[in-house]
Order: sequence, then structure tokens, then C-alpha cells
Amino acid sequence: MALRCRRYMRPWPVLVGLAVWMQVQGAHADSARSAAPSADRLAQVDAIRTTDHAGFVEKLAELHGDVGSLTKSEKRYLRYLDGWEANYEGRYPEAATAFQEVMGESDDDPVGVRASAMLMNNLTGRGKYAEAYAMTTRAADTLDVVTDPQARFILLANLSQMLAYAGQPEQALKYADMMLSATPAGQSPCPGMAQKVVALEGSRQLTASSPELMATIDACTADRQPIFANAASLILVDRLLSEHKLIEALATVRRLTPAIQASKYFPHLIDLASARARIYEQMGNASEARRAALEVVAMNHVGDVNEALRFAYRVLYSIEKAQGHDASALDYYEHYVVQDQGYLRDANVRNAAYEAANQHFRAEKLETEGLSKENRILRLQQALDAKAVETSRLYIVVMFLVLLSIVFWMVRIKRSQLRFKWLSSCDGLTGIFNHQHFMSESVRALQVLEKRSGDGCLVFLDLDHFKQVNDTHGHALGDAVLKHAVAICKGQLRRADLLGRLGGEEFGMLLVDTPRLQGSVVAERIRLALTASPLVMDGLVISVSASIGLASTDSAGYDLQRLCRASDAALYQAKHMGRNRVVIDGDGDDGARSSQLPLHTMSL
Repeated sequence: MALRCRRYMRPWPVLVGLAVWMQVQGAHADSARSAAPSADRLAQVDAIRTTDHAGFVEKLAELHGDVGSLTKSEKRYLRYLDGWEANYEGRYPEAATAFQEVMGESDDDPVGVRASAMLMNNLTGRGKYAEAYAMTTRAADTLDVVTDPQARFILLANLSQMLAYAGQPEQALKYADMMLSATPAGQSPCPGMAQKVVALEGSRQLTASSPELMATIDACTADRQPIFANAASLILVDRLLSEHKLIEALATVRRLTPAIQASKYFPHLIDLASARARIYEQMGNASEARRAALEVVAMNHVGDVNEALRFAYRVLYSIEKAQGHDASALDYYEHYVVQDQGYLRDANVRNAAYEAANQHFRAEKLETEGLSKENRILRLQQALDAKAVETSRLYIVVMFLVLLSIVFWMVRIKRSQLRFKWLSSCDGLTGIFNHQHFMSESVRALQVLEKRSGDGCLVFLDLDHFKQVNDTHGHALGDAVLKHAVAICKGQLRRADLLGRLGGEEFGMLLVDTPRLQGSVVAERIRLALTASPLVMDGLVISVSASIGLASTDSAGYDLQRLCRASDAALYQAKHMGRNRVVIDGDGDDGARSSQLPLHTMSL
């Protein structure tokens, strides 16, 4: 079947940075209306949080020394600032307690809204996605009733950020545009511009020369907003890397280094080192790439899972493998696999938490509306005489039964339609696409790739000696082997890739947005996973291996028939060369390259 999911945004340190810093600059609304000196001091301290963080910490300590002169509302404001600083320093449980205390008094004034927004980000940073997205859905529902300019601006900012993090770039971009339009008078447009850049990056609409990106860097630099400027600049580095503009990327990293080191903001520090490692690796400077990658590893703690660590271990593995250090290469590869799987698992959990929170909120709203409607009906019934009440109740019962019957038959019809649709497109044994549907979906996917000049790989996989398994152990065990092989293949593919059964023990895979080298890595990984995972059933251990042929669009074009011929020829070559190997069409003297490498030497 097609492993599909919504395109998720790379959970950059940049995005986490926006989560911490995406708060309104300037005075709290109550402070702006107050003439008290202490209120003015709080507003002044609040205003320098992102422009002069060291000064902010110093002023915050002075306010605590004079806490006895503060009013109740000012102490609440100070408590919010304490929570903000705790969140910045990574003391997340302490920060969450502070925000909850602020919200406990009121959550609909500007300070309460800010505390609510920061708590969303705090929960996200701690991996409590269900709570975070429950707050997000409730906040989105209250958007229309929020009239305070500062509070509305904050709410839009955090809705955009949270939806971007949940893999909803279109909605994130919508709220980012609303946020930019709602920027309060006299306030810098930098935060709104930065959030829009993050949303555009999540929807893959940015390039290194995008006007929005360059304008954001210029505006935030001019407004002395280093965190936002650094965040946008790190996105620029990533775009330059993806476009193979290594010299420009390295120059940007060197320009950014003093500013990021001065900010001491951990997510940006680790992302900067990761970018440096990837740049030097692509430039062929192994020593500098190793140094930067080791710097990333050193900055993290045991158990951390993030994209920077994933890149660092991949770079270290590639260097050690190229230098023939097999033992250390295997160790780095194992760390890379942990990071890769953890990263994908975290992204899936975020998306699932958002969907669950959204559905739960809708169900609650429908239930509330239903209760309200029932109350109105009851009040009306009480105004009627006994006969009218009896007639009305009878009518309601009849209508309910009719509606229930209609709903029941509609559900049955819909389930039958879905069942027929599934049977027509999927293989009854394995649950993946059947031959016809796999081919039709592949044609559509290749047409999309051709329009945007994307890369793709068609992989044909044939289980070795499968007929012997059927003849020796029976068809029931053979069916179990097929299901076992499909489960292993699914575990190595992304949701955007296509997987189908072409017939018997032969399977097809279309790897979308995958160049030939990466496709060979995926194919080899599948081969190794099959070899390393025998089927154990009824006391029997059935070893599984596969011959794999791969064809890429860069050599065979986007025509499916031509790709099929090339992949089939490569598969035939793999079987001819002894099975249990990967052969890539279009490489080598014989038109195909064979790959049968142990795990610790597999190319990334």
C-alpha cells in the first residue's frame, strides 16, 4: 500500500527557537495604562527580553529584590517573566508551574494569554503533545472573541507555530499571514515575518533567494532581534545546502557564528554546528566535518533525539567508513539509526496528538451544542399542555427512529463502498497495493515527479527460493513469509513511497523524491533487514533473502514501462549473479551495479 502522511516539517532548532521567543515585545497592556513606577519597570524589563537577555536577567533579579513594593497584578506579571526565563534556561517543569499559576487568576487578559501560549510551547518541548494540542484547538476556537491587539497577536503567533510543528503547513501559513496583518501599531514586523518564513519552510516553498526569507533577515537584524534573525539565517543555510551552494552556505555560517555564540541559545548553537559538519562533508573536508559533528554530539546529552544529532552521526559514519574504520563506522551507524527512528517516531506522535485533540474538541463541541438544543426543547415542552407534550414526544421518537434507520443504512452502504474500493486496489493476502493499482499510482506519482524534476527509484524485489518454502512447508507458511516480508519492507519505507505486490513472491516499490544513491541505500537496507529477520513460526526458522533490481529516473526517465524494463533487467541480473543482492540499472560495465554489503559498510 502507499505509505502516505502529510508532509511534516523538519523540527528544526529554529522552530523551537520561535516557540520560546515568539512573544510580543513591549509592555503588558495593564502596564501601559499604569503610571506606577514599578509597572513601568516591569514593562521596560519585558521589552528587553530578546534584545538584551543578559540585561533582562539582571533587571529581573533587581525586581525580586523590590518585590514587596509590587501590587498583586504586578507580582503576577513578574511571575510570568520568571516562567519565561525558566523556559529559556530549560527548566521546563518550573516554567510550566509558573505559567499555570498566572493562568489560574485569569487566562483571557494579555498576560494570561501570553502564559497560555508559553505553556503550549513548554508542553511541546517536553513531549506532552496531547496536552499541548488540546490547548491549541481550544485557543483556535476562542480566536474570534479575542479583541485585545496584543493578545490576538500572541494567539495567532502560537497557533501558527503549533500547527507548523504538527505538520500542518497550510494552516500554519494562514495564521502566520493573519499574525503579520495583526501586528500591533508601533511594533516590529520581525516576529510575524519570521513565523511566516517558518510556515513557508514547512510547506517547502522557500529557496535561498526567496524574497520573504531575505526580507525577514534584514528586518530582524535592523530591529535588533538576534534570535529571529539567527533563526531565519539558519533556514537560509539549510536552503543553500539543499541547492548545493556550499561556498555561500559556509560564508553564511561564518557570519552567523559570533551572533549565535553571543546569544548562547542552545538550539541555534547545535544547529549551527550541524550545518557546519554537513557543509564540510560535502566539500570533502573530512577533518573539519568530523570536528563539527563531534561538537554536536558533545553538546547533547544521553537519550537526546534531534535532527542535528541525526545529521552528526550520519556524517561521522560516512567519514569513518570512507577511511576504512569499520568498527567505529558501525558504532556511529547504530547511533544514526536510533536518531532516525526516534525522529520519525516523534513526528508521528505529534501528528497523531494533533489529530486526536482536534477530533476530541469537535466531539465536545458537538456534544455541548446537542445539550443546548435539548434544553431548549425541554423548555418548549414544559409550556405545552399534556396532549401536546405527548404528541411531540411521539413525533420525536418516530423521527429519531427514521433518522436512525437512515443513518444505519448510510453507514452500511458507506462501509460496503469502502470495502469494495479496498478489494479493488489492494492485495487480499498482504494488504498492500495489487499489481494494477500499484502501476496506476506509480504513473501518477511519476507524472508529479516529472513536472517538478524530482528524483525517483523503481525497485523490484523477488524473494529467493520461495517455491522451495511452499513445496517444503506448505502454502500457509508461504503466505506467512510473504506477510513477514511486506512488514519488513514497510518498516524501511516512508509514507510517501508506494509498495505493491506484482504477483507471487515479487514486489514493487516506488521511492518518491529519492535519487539513485539514496535509493540504493534503501534497497540495501531492505535486503539486509530481510536477511537479518528470519520468520519463526511453529518451531520453524525460515531464513528470508531477496534479489532486488533498481532503476532510477535519472537514467531511465519517467516513463513507467521503461523503468519497469530497466528494474526487471536489474532484478534478472541480481538472480543471475547468485541472488541475495541489489543490482542497480545503469551503473557498471554490464549496465548494472551489484551491491551485497555487510551492515557496517553500507553507504548512506
